[in-house]
Amino acid sequence: MRPRSRYYTSITHSHRRVKSKSKMALSVRTNFKHLFRFIQKFNSPQRLLCSGACTGTKLSFQEPPGGGRVFSGIQPTGVPHLGNYLGALENWVSLQDQYPSVLYSIVDLHSITQPQDPARLRSNILDMAASLLACGIDPERAILFQQSQVSEHAELSWILGCLTSMPRLRHLPQWKMKSKQKNEGSVGLYTYPVLQAADILLYKSTHVPVGEDQVQHLELAQDLVRIFNNHYGDLFPEPSALLSSTRKVKSLRDPSIKMSKSDPQAMATITITDSPDDIALKIRRAVTDFTSEVTFDPETRPGVSNLVTIHSAMAMISVDEAVSQAKGMDTGVYKKLVTEAVIQRLTPIREEIERLRSDPAHLEGVLAQGTCRARELAAPVLREVRQRVGFC
Repeated sequence: MRPRSRYYTSITHSHRRVKSKSKMALSVRTNFKHLFRFIQKFNSPQRLLCSGACTGTKLSFQEPPGGGRVFSGIQPTGVPHLGNYLGALENWVSLQDQYPSVLYSIVDLHSITQPQDPARLRSNILDMAASLLACGIDPERAILFQQSQVSEHAELSWILGCLTSMPRLRHLPQWKMKSKQKNEGSVGLYTYPVLQAADILLYKSTHVPVGEDQVQHLELAQDLVRIFNNHYGDLFPEPSALLSSTRKVKSLRDPSIKMSKSDPQAMATITITDSPDDIALKIRRAVTDFTSEVTFDPETRPGVSNLVTIHSAMAMISVDEAVSQAKGMDTGVYKKLVTEAVIQRLTPIREEIERLRSDPAHLEGVLAQGTCRARELAAPVLREVRQRVGFC
């Protein structure tokens, strides 16, 4: 037999060393594979999906307390205007004293059904938080939070969307109005009312303060309660509407439509951060008519009647008392009286908003605390939904 060359011997020894190392590597890989399988088994998707949302917090079902639970939301599309304040926010403040459990959400998921600049949206969320706090929302008596930070909203919306027919959504007023304005609306805009329903049901809310234009959307939420409970067993209470007694505030330039942030006419809308000079100018230029006497007749004198509505609400008097105070005044003089009432109510709110805006870290902290409290309520409900649907 020919002796092996040094080259061949070197290769053979190297091969043996490699083979030995390969066996070691295989052994390590095998052991690691067993360890990985153990970890997978311990932290299976089923365990994760059905676990509580807040680390370190034991989450369990919390039925709405006796007296019920209130939920409502507002989009972060800029500082609220006078109509928002009188039609919703003033009522929100009083509900804190009337119900044992109250949640108010800055519904940023809803806001992106329209194009949003990300930086502007972040700023608007904090501005809305400042506005709500300045108007009287108390984080100790109400849970104030940012909707998108509680992911359970989106997941429940998907589940409820699978129980909702397309014709049911097609006939809702929000879709009809906004899709006509844009010629073609987004899927998000189309399913917007389902997300609204999810917002309400996620906290097993019993009462929802709404305007007349949102009643049909609440009716969808009530329908989805019945459909879900029928499919999977009773879980959600049927929420009731809390209608505001305040009349709608109309545009100062066109009293046939309601006051809106999106109105292209700058003089049409009073925001709660307007300066006294801006308020005086906008009311002075408010559309009235050719009759100088002040009366309340929304059908034939909508402009003057809108001023009476604003005056009575801001001065916290009845419409009849507002008209009585205007006796002997022409509309020009009466506008000064209305201006005084608006400035008196809004000045402390504007000053508080400015103070809160100067401390964004405080606003972020308030929302973070509210988000954690909201998730403590939302996570157990969604966990039960997942189990009933069959996800875990």
